[in-house]
Amino acid sequence: MQIAKDTVVSIDYTLTDPQGTLLDSSEGREPLAYLHGARNIIPGLEKALEGKQAGDSVEVTIEPAEGYGERDDNLQQEVPKEMFEGVDQVQPGMQFQAQTPAGAQVVTVKDVQEQTVTVDANHPLAGVTLNFKVDVRDVRDASSEELEHGHPHGPEGHQH
Repeated sequence: MQIAKDTVVSIDYTLTDPQGTLLDSSEGREPLAYLHGARNIIPGLEKALEGKQAGDSVEVTIEPAEGYGERDDNLQQEVPKEMFEGVDQVQPGMQFQAQTPAGAQVVTVKDVQEQTVTVDANHPLAGVTLNFKVDVRDVRDASSEELEHGHPHGPEGHQH
């Protein structure tokens, strides 16, 4: 069966940046399962996997526009330090969930001053060219429940 919209795909993958630094991998874990066509993975990888089948291997370089997007400097801002009440020590690299008009958003602390904290709402991989090595393990039709929920379910059924 070929990978197409509304199929559940299981892949093993390795993700590196342009310098060859390992960013993520499924090695030592279960394969990543996703619902093709439901925006469960980045657009560039989904396009590269379209039409492939179990046993296929793919190596693809994905530019930021088809990955996690370009960096947007408007998504970086200074906020009052008191917004982090209850946190013993705010440090660069820490991540927090912020409530925005568009809903919950993860922000990363970039800088800490005496009165303010600079946070960045860009995805950590925004602006990064991504290199994927992917082995397709399985492709199957999605169940009606998986299609309704927009994601695959494990062998034991629905789990969140």
